[in-house]
Amino acid sequence: MSYLEKLLDCVEVEWKPLGEALVRTKGTSITAGKMKELHKEGAPIKVFGGGKTVAYIDYDDIPTRHVNCEPSIIVKSRGIIEFEYYDKPFSHKNELWSYHSASPYLHIKFLYHFLKIHEPYFQNLAARMQMPQIATPDTDKFLIPIPCPGDPQKSLEIQQKIVDILDRFTELTAELTEELTEELTARKKQYNYYREKLLSFEEGEVEWKDLGEIAVKISSGGTPKTGVSEYYGGNIPWLRTQEVGFGDIWDTEIKITELGLKNSSAKMIPENCVILAMYGATVGRVGINKIPLCTNQACANIQLNDKIAYYRYIYHYLASQYEFIKSLGTGSQTNINAQIVKRLKIPIPSLAEQHRIVSILDRFDTLTNSLTEGLPKEIELRQKQYEYYRDQLLAFPK
Repeated sequence: MSYLEKLLDCVEVEWKPLGEALVRTKGTSITAGKMKELHKEGAPIKVFGGGKTVAYIDYDDIPTRHVNCEPSIIVKSRGIIEFEYYDKPFSHKNELWSYHSASPYLHIKFLYHFLKIHEPYFQNLAARMQMPQIATPDTDKFLIPIPCPGDPQKSLEIQQKIVDILDRFTELTAELTEELTEELTARKKQYNYYREKLLSFEEGEVEWKDLGEIAVKISSGGTPKTGVSEYYGGNIPWLRTQEVGFGDIWDTEIKITELGLKNSSAKMIPENCVILAMYGATVGRVGINKIPLCTNQACANIQLNDKIAYYRYIYHYLASQYEFIKSLGTGSQTNINAQIVKRLKIPIPSLAEQHRIVSILDRFDTLTNSLTEGLPKEIELRQKQYEYYRDQLLAFPK
């Protein structure tokens, strides 16, 4: 903070409309369909469309006068309202516009960082329209700070130092994201390697049984009639397949009433059943309910005979067979049914060996999950740190 205070101490600031300080550039007449048609990976010109739409095209595919080679701020003016900095050859659809600096003493990236702070202001402006959008006067008239206007060289030095600091924070966040992502990928590969090794058995080494043989019961659930309000909003957890995601299930998003349970095919199941999703996009996913609950009809609820099979062992084995189970699906939604589930072949070592395998795989699960959960939190903290210093660096007095 002492560095920031010294950098900005007694700095005079001139506030100018953005349209007076920078040069506004128009775009090119091109449709989203044409962008898709002309797109070539590795082509030199980036064309910005609305929102996140971009294409890379060759010089021959666009009039030369519509190609901008100056480091610029692109104004995303419709739908998603935001600013993007780009310093290579580019163009954009003509409903967008961009700004670049014609002055050697005005750092375009400094102004980009300043505009990023004020994105919420422009987003609020856009929200007044039926389709969120802003117009060129909204940005042209927006006031931007120019430090030390009487000393252009010092002004540029201050702008450059601010850009250097903020760019470094951006680099650190990118480096952290890459490192943690690589670590997570390596951890998942290690986990998959040991899971496959632990759950692969030589011929004759163990007995293989149908899942139906080692289960006390395999059932599916049901859905209370959605139009009846008395069936919903109770205190009975009701699980849907989108909530089955390779882990323990401690709660459900929707609760039903006793009346809803009674007037549907939903049935209560005890805790520690292995739940296998049977329908659509979630088919093959498994989970373990850690509380008594009921489910919809797309879940196969497997209550195991604990004298033969440890439920966490069956969970890990079915998770390892995810791709195979998915391949068993039929129809446009690739559904499976209870009969397919009951016929799934399971290797059954001794209970002691099952517990040993589970103790290893559970440790890998914990390590992988902690990293998976920690990654976005760590990045969020770094982003907050960046935003704090950005706000301090760009808090010029008006």
